[in-house]
Amino acid sequence: MLLTACMLVVGGFVVGQLWSDDSSGSSSSAADIASQDSLDGGGSSVGLTPSTDTVDSFLEVEPSPGPLATSLEPVADVADAVSPSVVVIDSDEGQGSGVVWDAENGYIVTNNHVVELSTNVDVEFPDGQTVVGTVIGGDPSRDVAVVGVDPDEVNSLVQAVFAPTSEVRVGQLAVAIGGPFGLDQTVTSGVVSAINRVLPQGGSDPANPHPVEMIQTDAPINPGNSGGALADRFGRVIGINTQIRTAGPNSGNVGVGFAIPSDTIVLIARRIVSGESLDIGFLGIQGETPTDGSPGALVTSVVDGSPADDSGLKAGDLIIAVNGKEITSMEDLAAEIKLFRPDERVDVLLLRDGIRLTVQAILAAA
Repeated sequence: MLLTACMLVVGGFVVGQLWSDDSSGSSSSAADIASQDSLDGGGSSVGLTPSTDTVDSFLEVEPSPGPLATSLEPVADVADAVSPSVVVIDSDEGQGSGVVWDAENGYIVTNNHVVELSTNVDVEFPDGQTVVGTVIGGDPSRDVAVVGVDPDEVNSLVQAVFAPTSEVRVGQLAVAIGGPFGLDQTVTSGVVSAINRVLPQGGSDPANPHPVEMIQTDAPINPGNSGGALADRFGRVIGINTQIRTAGPNSGNVGVGFAIPSDTIVLIARRIVSGESLDIGFLGIQGETPTDGSPGALVTSVVDGSPADDSGLKAGDLIIAVNGKEITSMEDLAAEIKLFRPDERVDVLLLRDGIRLTVQAILAAA
């Protein structure tokens, strides 16, 4: 297949899968060091929790800078904290990475494109132990999957701490840990280059793309990093590395990588392990991003009989928030709506002729 001058690689997978194709810390150090609000396998949530989700919000812990805040070697200390939770996954597709999300139940999160054609995979832990894992399920629309292992078979199963996406800032330290090219426990670092970066082809199925909101980073990630951790300076996982942008025939890293945010990972992982629907909600509008610098999604037309039509949305409305989550662009709105499922209610805040209004819509099937 001919390569375009600029493309997206499903980031980190060892086979390349282009879009035009394809330590010294203790085992509990990640939890000890992460001393701010966090997400865990028993908690949930995104900034916009669908109304029918009954899971908790973030695991609340007392805010504190923690020992990494003043570390002279923050990258090394983050690696010590997070590496025990990062695994290598060998599947029928090739090799990728994963992060231990729920140690009690043996759940590991990774990218769907790493495991989507497999029923069982080999999971290699940092101490070299390899066990057989079962693919619990995956979501090609958001490129998230869960692999399960038997906790009793694993020598050391260290649960990572997931940070709320609301705390991620542009310019902050970003440390990537995974197994690029089969080189397990590889650590690279950079910064968060951008947040709320919506990629039109964010899922794992190029034939059926869906917009997914991502964290952009210049921390070098390469084929094999897919599903590995992107962590902050407190040793918390802020996302899992998923795609890289390449130039010309070069399929290696050029400083533009993308990670699925922790909020999305936890939300979709909880649906997968609970056997809940992964269907995507449909609002029923066409729109565009305002060209005058105003944040929001400008409605240009409404589909007759759609949830948007039933809610009273009209052409000319400027949607500025969904369930309290600010909307900055039409692409942002599309990505947010696709986190909801059919029959879920969303509260849409909009501006109409300069007046703020809230309408409620019950989403349909996409």
